[in-house]
Amino acid sequence: MLRQRIVSGIVLGLAAVLSATLLPSPAGWLVILVLGLLAQYEFYGMMRAMGIPVFRWLGLCGGAAVISATFWTIGFSHDQMLHGYLAENLVLGGILLFLFIWQAFQKDYKQPVVAVAMTMLGILYGAYLLNYLTRLAFHWHEGTRLNPVGRTGQFMILYLIAVVKASDTGAYFTGRFLGRHKLIPRLSPNKTWEGLGGGFLFSLLVSLLFWWFAGGQLGVVHVRIWDAAILGVLLAGAGVIGDLVESMIKRNAAIKDSGQLIPGMGGVLDVLDSLLFGAPVLYAYAVLVLRV
Repeated sequence: MLRQRIVSGIVLGLAAVLSATLLPSPAGWLVILVLGLLAQYEFYGMMRAMGIPVFRWLGLCGGAAVISATFWTIGFSHDQMLHGYLAENLVLGGILLFLFIWQAFQKDYKQPVVAVAMTMLGILYGAYLLNYLTRLAFHWHEGTRLNPVGRTGQFMILYLIAVVKASDTGAYFTGRFLGRHKLIPRLSPNKTWEGLGGGFLFSLLVSLLFWWFAGGQLGVVHVRIWDAAILGVLLAGAGVIGDLVESMIKRNAAIKDSGQLIPGMGGVLDVLDSLLFGAPVLYAYAVLVLRV
């Protein structure tokens, strides 16, 4: 199991680096789109395992529309930022309206409000949060959408993955070998306070190392050493919350993994859970604190 986990981690890490640095923008959009759809599909599967009704295919179409709307509208200028936010919100509002209309014609759904609510939650959890990867990749994009992913987008994506997954890795190995005191056993029985500390330490070290190797420049985003330290802590915390949220869902569904697609790791959500919460934190920090 551990060997499979390590091999899968190496393969996914190489795939992330190659995707961020070599793929043209439309291919990058498709990668994020596919990941979002897989994450949503697994989420809806867990809901059905709990006996909760969802409009799965409508939800998947809605999630794809959210990610696509952002990709084709967002950009570095103020107007492009507003267009991106507007397009995303219009799509979300349109999906909600359509779901309420759709459920009115369904005869087999005994809990139509629950079905609408959980379908929307799948969109927000699996697509909307992941869509911050789209923002990180293309907010600072120059040229047309057919150009390769810009240098800033490459740096932001790689930095996010490196720091958040360093936290995951540090927590896993520290907890495995040193863990004694349970963190929140009702949500995740294997997580420990020692693992939590190891995750924060690994995240902080990787953040500072990335800052040093990048010379404090993530493309056009200038990061000071204290920003790197703060982000190391913030991203580790966001990753832990994301992990615990998915653990809560899996415990309610009485399943160990969200899927079986990735050997040693489980499903796509099992890999993305920490990134889903880390991506909005990094984007918000860059736009609101670093003001770029």
